[in-house]
Amino acid sequence: MRRLEDKIALVTGAGAGIGRAVAETFAREGAHVVVADRDGEAARETADAIVKNNGAAQAETIDVTDTVEVKALMQRIANKFGRLDVLVNNAGVGERSDFRHLDDAAWVKVWKTNVDGTVRCAREAFALLKASGKASIINLSSVMATKHTRQMSVYSATKGAVSALSRSLAVEYAPYGIRVNALCPGYVETALIGRYMANPMIAKALLTQTPLRRFGTPQDIANAALFLASDEAGYVTGADLHVDGGMSTTL
Repeated sequence: MRRLEDKIALVTGAGAGIGRAVAETFAREGAHVVVADRDGEAARETADAIVKNNGAAQAETIDVTDTVEVKALMQRIANKFGRLDVLVNNAGVGERSDFRHLDDAAWVKVWKTNVDGTVRCAREAFALLKASGKASIINLSSVMATKHTRQMSVYSATKGAVSALSRSLAVEYAPYGIRVNALCPGYVETALIGRYMANPMIAKALLTQTPLRRFGTPQDIANAALFLASDEAGYVTGADLHVDGGMSTTL
C-alpha cells in the first residue's frame, strides 16, 4: 500500500518549487491533493500534471494572507471531503536587504505570508484536521531560523517564528490527534535563491557551508515531508527536522 493512500492533503504554495514537489510526491503516494497557490495558473499546472500521471488533485487559487479566502477554502474542503489529513504550510516569500534599509512594507509583506499565513491556515483547518483523528501539519521553516547570514533578518525572524509556533501547536493540538512539525530546509534549488546560485562565487561560498557539498532539491524536501505526513512518523511531533546537507540534523 502507498504511504498516503486515501488521505486528503492540502499544500499551499504548490504552484512551483518545494510546494509542487510535495504535492506531486503526496499524489504518487496515494493522497488526494488540494493544490493551493495565489497564482491560479501555476496551481492548475501542478494539479493537471498530477492528474496526467494518474494521481488525484484539484487546484485552488488562494492567498494565505486573506482570512476570508482561507476560510472559504476550508469550507470547500469540508463540503467535499469532510476532513483534512495533512496540511503543508509551504507558501512563503523572501526579502534580502540590509536591516538598516529594510522598510516597513517589506517587513509586513514577508511576515504576512510566512507567519500570518501559516497561523491562519493552521487555525482555520483545525476542525477538518480534528475530524481526521490522525492528522499532520507540516510547517515550512528554514535553517535560517537558527543559522543566520547578513541581509536576511526578516526572513530569519519569520522562520524562527514558524518553528516556535510549530512547537507550541504540537502541544496544543496533540489531544486532538494532530501532529505538528516544522521542516527546516537549507539551500534548495528553487527560484527563491536561484539568482544567488547563478553567481559562481556566491554558489561556491554557499556550498562550503554544506558538508555534502551539494544544494538540496525540491524532491529532497518533499521526501522529508512525506515521512512527516506518513504513519511512520506517528510518534514525531514538535520537531524541527533539518534538511540541509548535514549542517545539523535534529529531531
